[in-house]
Amino acid sequence: MKVELSIPEAIEFFNGIQKQPEILFDMIRDDVRQTVGQYLSSLMDMELSEFLGRKRYERQKGNGNHRNGSYPRRFALKRIGEVALSVPRDRQGNFKTAVIPRSKRFEDEVRQDLCLMFLTGISTRSLSLLSEKLIGRKISAGEISNVNKELIDSVEKWRSRDLSAIPIKYLFIDGVTFSMRIEGSIEKVPVLVVIGVTEEGYKLVLGLQSGDKESANTWRQFIKDLKNRGLNKDTVTLGVMDGLSGLESVFKEEFPQAEVQRCQVHVARNVLAKVPKKLKQALADDMRSIFYASSKKKALEFFKTFQQRWHKELPSAVKCLERSIDSCLTFFTFPEEEWISLRTTNLIERLNKEFKRRTKPMEIVAGESACYTLLAFICIKMELHWRSNRIGKVRYNLPVLKKIVANNFTQES
Repeated sequence: MKVELSIPEAIEFFNGIQKQPEILFDMIRDDVRQTVGQYLSSLMDMELSEFLGRKRYERQKGNGNHRNGSYPRRFALKRIGEVALSVPRDRQGNFKTAVIPRSKRFEDEVRQDLCLMFLTGISTRSLSLLSEKLIGRKISAGEISNVNKELIDSVEKWRSRDLSAIPIKYLFIDGVTFSMRIEGSIEKVPVLVVIGVTEEGYKLVLGLQSGDKESANTWRQFIKDLKNRGLNKDTVTLGVMDGLSGLESVFKEEFPQAEVQRCQVHVARNVLAKVPKKLKQALADDMRSIFYASSKKKALEFFKTFQQRWHKELPSAVKCLERSIDSCLTFFTFPEEEWISLRTTNLIERLNKEFKRRTKPMEIVAGESACYTLLAFICIKMELHWRSNRIGKVRYNLPVLKKIVANNFTQES
């Protein structure tokens, strides 16, 4: 497009740009969109010529199909925005262009970007407001929700993936509750979560499943589903969990060769709930001595001292700890460098915290499938972080530490 300006017009134009530089960029964007629209329209016109077997105005005997004008259409492109198109058509209505998808109003890269922004924390309403600035066309919240539905199949494949090739030694088990819209009403729906630790110390989210976390039968079915997907019960040696009703007994039945580690934080909270405020700090210090002892033998000695000191004044608190003390000290039978990770369910609590942080802006999750979509993305993101952060206090993935561990170096040697 050739533009001719007189000198006074050019001076006025550049003065305007100096005052409002964005005018020039708006003109460039408009020109680019117009050029791209014309280019795509020409491509479709040539495509119709190929379909009919002749060029525009060219006559051919024996062919009753002809051009039949065109209809306007708008289509959004990444980094360009919404362009105006002229889509040609034939008289018989058989021509379908392959240049622009018939049922879509923006290209796949825009769809992928919308999905990614939604998963990272931007709500559908916020995306709708931002879309006009990003691609030159406002996309409704409903359209964005429909785009996100395309993720469901991929999420289901991830949730049901085969686990037979992954040897798992530890399981961290817990549940987290979300507000979901179910059949027109808002319900509190728990989602059961299991994190597995491989033989090399890597952490993976093995399963997500909605269900009553207080029901032993729900946990049994969830664990059986993991087994059906290939989880080898013979390699699992430990389950780390809090005091959820029925979970511990179900775990022992499903993994008879494994032991149970009760989360020390949850046990401590239960004990301290039975203690007057003025004594909480003293009793908490005594419990800390038990949980962070240098050996199981030393921990039991501290526990005996704990009983002798508090059994008269706080018998309920002492009995509460007595019921859980054996399962609280299970971690002592495992490698010492892993004790810091096996004492509590902090690993899975950290994941649950990420779940809550992502769903907090939404207040209500739009159903079970939408919940799985969000949680699956968070799980995969966390797994990428976990690749460089194995369980335990020794970072085996660092080359220097690999060499140290291999040679059994100590501070003295």
